[in-house]
Amino acid sequence: MKVGVDCALCLFQRGYFEILEATEDQELRFRALAQIFDMLAKNFHWEATPAVLGTLRERIIKRVTGNPDPFAEKKRMCNMEAMKIFPVAEKIVSEGKSEGMRFRRACLCAIVGNVIEFNIPGHIFNFNDLRELILEAEKSLAIDDVSEAFEAAKRSKLTVYLADNAGEIVFDMVLIKELKRLGNKVVVAVKSEAVSNDATMEDAFQVGLDKVADVVITTGSDMMGLVLSECSREFLEVYGSADLVVAKGMGNAETITEMDLSKPHLLLLRTKCVNVARYFGVERDKNVAKLLYPKNR
Repeated sequence: MKVGVDCALCLFQRGYFEILEATEDQELRFRALAQIFDMLAKNFHWEATPAVLGTLRERIIKRVTGNPDPFAEKKRMCNMEAMKIFPVAEKIVSEGKSEGMRFRRACLCAIVGNVIEFNIPGHIFNFNDLRELILEAEKSLAIDDVSEAFEAAKRSKLTVYLADNAGEIVFDMVLIKELKRLGNKVVVAVKSEAVSNDATMEDAFQVGLDKVADVVITTGSDMMGLVLSECSREFLEVYGSADLVVAKGMGNAETITEMDLSKPHLLLLRTKCVNVARYFGVERDKNVAKLLYPKNR
């Protein structure tokens, strides 16, 4: 997925607000902003991928401000708030009358978790809305490949689950449990170090993700999305062995849609911005469950 004109404001605005979180030093704020302007001037072009530009921005902020995790407190808060809603999601999934219905409801819960995101222009979320969003998730499902994904999951023995944001990973746990019920070994990959509000090992341990997944590893990178050249050998070996990949969020969608795939990838996300919504041909603030197959399957 390539950048659109709308991405320019988002890339800058998210960086600006994160810089304010990262440091109160005015000189460092100016320096970080100047370097972001320079990076965008050199790299914002038709062939660029939003998640890659976002990662370059995040690396500038961390390096210039000396703050390795500007959203650390917000991420911890997101994890705690999401855990309060987790029993609601579990109950909704458990009431499914078949394996297929349980899987469907778990996918919808996981998608709803993707609303937990900071500073996207025009995107506002409130934790008090999560319960209602889960209950209304079916109505907002604009791309529905869940039944196909269920069949793919039943055939799979190893699923690699690419996590996205802190807080969101709480709702991923209901889907991970359903994948395991279908006989899958589930390996969850989080980021190796902080980038925006993406989940790291610290977040995984805070919510107990390590007790639900069979294994939790890192991608070996702080890349927002999946760029294989950035990943560790350990991750690449597991990823290469997977029968199915579940990829959460817009960053993973932006990068995976640029790849030649060797196995099915299930993209689960909320279209929180105009560019992503336009790419999938749906309205903004809709739920998407898109199953991508290798071209030569």
